Amino acid sequence: CVFWGSQLSKIKYSWLLFLGSHDSFSYWVDEKSPVGPDQATAIKRLARISLVKKIMKKWSVTQNLTFKEQLEGGIRYFDLRVSSKPGEMGQEIYFIHGLFGIKVWDGLKEINTFLEQHPKEVIFLDFNHFYAMDDSHHFYLINRIRSAFGSKLCSVECVEYVTLQYMWEKKHQVLIFYHYPLCQEYPFLWPGNKMPAPWANTTNVHKLLQFLETTLGERSRYGTFHVSQAILTPRVKTIARHLIRGLKNTLVHRNLPMILNWVKAQKPGVMGVNIITSDFVELVDFAATVIALNDLLLEEDESAT
Repeated sequence: CVFWGSQLSKIKYSWLLFLGSHDSFSYWVDEKSPVGPDQATAIKRLARISLVKKIMKKWSVTQNLTFKEQLEGGIRYFDLRVSSKPGEMGQEIYFIHGLFGIKVWDGLKEINTFLEQHPKEVIFLDFNHFYAMDDSHHFYLINRIRSAFGSKLCSVECVEYVTLQYMWEKKHQVLIFYHYPLCQEYPFLWPGNKMPAPWANTTNVHKLLQFLETTLGERSRYGTFHVSQAILTPRVKTIARHLIRGLKNTLVHRNLPMILNWVKAQKPGVMGVNIITSDFVELVDFAATVIALNDLLLEEDESAT
């Protein structure tokens, strides 16, 4: 187990601290495909110029590591945005962030291979943005999810019940969050409101950290899991000023140390951080920091007994 042994197995999942990646699948995007339906019409027109897509790629890619590499590095929460390809025959669904990524089915198979090899690991898959999809596309995707994971899928429960021990006993390894009304028809699809992920939408690291503090202070009233999105979002003018440098060199490298310092000052628990997502998760030692913070729960437990 990447994180813990039996000492933490009885602690509620909403109290533990997990590491997640933002736009988890964006390590590969297809410059040759059309611009995705998540983009404005003006961008689609501009993208007819081949150089524009090369620049888009620099701002669309938010991770360097594949799903397998992220899992091996301790990532347990995946932020997933998906789309059909308008004009394509059939109902194939792809990951998307400005440009199309790999087929969702290929990603699910890669994740399932890891889970087969590590039967005590548990992951969160958060399908939170859908583009160019009607109900028939959703039925197709939901059946793909069921085909990939089968009995590993954890049915919707009260958040309070979910612990590592509970998951182990039932041989469950996957919690799927699905931000679309059809989730109500499937016992293994958790509604999106059980996984709120407030978004700061800022380029300013101080504003980001203030936002993370404020939203953490409000989380206890909802009785849900909670995502702290430790990410900076480029404005149009940010991109215009730094076209060639891209997201990593413009916003991420410079600010990650300050974000990591904020993470080190956090605590898991009922009022604490639950899931932290970041761009380019391998650039600083997030995984070791998160594991060390979960040890604080054990120290509290010992001092209480």
